[in-house]
Amino acid sequence: MARPIEFDVSKARDKALLLFWRKGYQATSLSDLLEVTGIGRGSFYAAFVDKRTLFLECLDLFGERTKDIVMRSRSEKPPLDVLQNFLECSFFGANSSKNQWGCMLVNTVLEMAEVDAELSARASMHLATMQTVFCECLLDAGCTTAQAEEMAELLMLVNEGVRVASRRKLTAQQQHAPIESAFRLIRSAIA
Repeated sequence: MARPIEFDVSKARDKALLLFWRKGYQATSLSDLLEVTGIGRGSFYAAFVDKRTLFLECLDLFGERTKDIVMRSRSEKPPLDVLQNFLECSFFGANSSKNQWGCMLVNTVLEMAEVDAELSARASMHLATMQTVFCECLLDAGCTTAQAEEMAELLMLVNEGVRVASRRKLTAQQQHAPIESAFRLIRSAIA
């Protein structure tokens, strides 16, 4: 009979998520995961099956949390402010070390595109969900459907580009300028 799990699975998953986000899938070893979660090999396999399964869980969790950031603020702010705040807070929030990690979803697409189609597709699916959320906010801001779709595509490219650029350790102004430019264009197109 297997021993019951004696640790907080969600806390261990959160620690693994941060490690995967910072290092990527391939550079994160099982030893790294055991060390950061503070659990033994047997407990790890009992709780998470294997590294890949845990990574998929972390990727889904990251995607859901990212979407929730926008969804929660939709009732509090005007739609364009929600979108601009989402992009800006990702880089100018309290935790400066995470600001240079990029986005786990974008990082995964880049890392796994030619290595593991399933992992890349899963991250792409979450990015597509975010683009849909961007589109919904733009519709709320008064865009036509065609405008909203076009601007959501633009915002997703800005989002992905700025997150990749953040890994280059650019200055805050270098990261902020494209976000400001995109929203200046969007606001003038809607006006």
